[in-house]
Amino acid sequence: MTASNGRADVDPNLKALLDAVPLEFTIADGADVAREKLRAVKPPPEMLPQLRIEERTVGYGDLDDIPVRIYWPPVQQHDNLPVIVYYHGGGWAIGDLDTHDHVARAHSVDAEAIVVSVDYRLAPEHPYPQGVEDAWAALRWVSEHAGELGGDPTRIAVAGDSAGGNLSAVMALRARDAGGPPLVFQLLWYPVAVGDTKAPSFIENADAYILNQDVSTAFLTWYLPGMDLSDPAALPTDVAPANAESLSGLPPAFIGTAEHDLLRDDGGRYAELLSAAGVSVQHSLEPTMVHGYVSLALASPAAAEATERGIAALRAALHP
Repeated sequence: MTASNGRADVDPNLKALLDAVPLEFTIADGADVAREKLRAVKPPPEMLPQLRIEERTVGYGDLDDIPVRIYWPPVQQHDNLPVIVYYHGGGWAIGDLDTHDHVARAHSVDAEAIVVSVDYRLAPEHPYPQGVEDAWAALRWVSEHAGELGGDPTRIAVAGDSAGGNLSAVMALRARDAGGPPLVFQLLWYPVAVGDTKAPSFIENADAYILNQDVSTAFLTWYLPGMDLSDPAALPTDVAPANAESLSGLPPAFIGTAEHDLLRDDGGRYAELLSAAGVSVQHSLEPTMVHGYVSLALASPAAAEATERGIAALRAALHP
């Protein structure tokens, strides 16, 4: 179906689910309420593929206490596998290894890769840049220890959704500027990369499912307290990687965006900027999807198809 404004309607399976279990909250509710709401929306265990999974605490340099969950794909090969460092979404303030467990499993199985899911510190208790520093330390740990996990240190990708998509884009930029770890791909699901809260999609989707204006305001206030967000071009590159002096030389990217999402234009604009800088980028704008569709793939065939498009691009990059 198409709405009167010419846009395709939200996928009916997602609409039914999100009408029944709304994820809305405000800054006044506080982060703990928001975290509980997200934890309540997860698939039953019997729907999940069974993998070898291990919990570890890792670190690099001064940061030595970052929890990660490592997933090995159910394949015959047990060494020299590609590795995905996964950063979960949730506005840098909610989400954890459990809320994104099914997402990490899907990336491991479908990309035939080891996934290291990173439990970076969350705002408001740990505002920017603490999550970024955890993300960076975890990536460098993976680069140094890939071999002992059965991974190939020359085939490492970053992936993440929403705030995790932001962290993935930031990691790709940092890794390029630091001369490593060398990354072969960045999979960015509905990321924050530009930071323009006045983009058309912010107005069109102000009351959208999952990420509406109230939720966005809460996340930004918790993660970036006191930061002036009025001029996106003035934001630091660890918040808005689009502001890098140059985007050339970054790893190839897949950017998945949703029509009914505040962040639709943010990801779309970053795709344009990467492409203009000579970076190979695939951008898939999903017409019936909402923010968070990768987490909802088990509830909607259309969301599953949209998710498979990105993971297929990742798989192709990791298994050339």
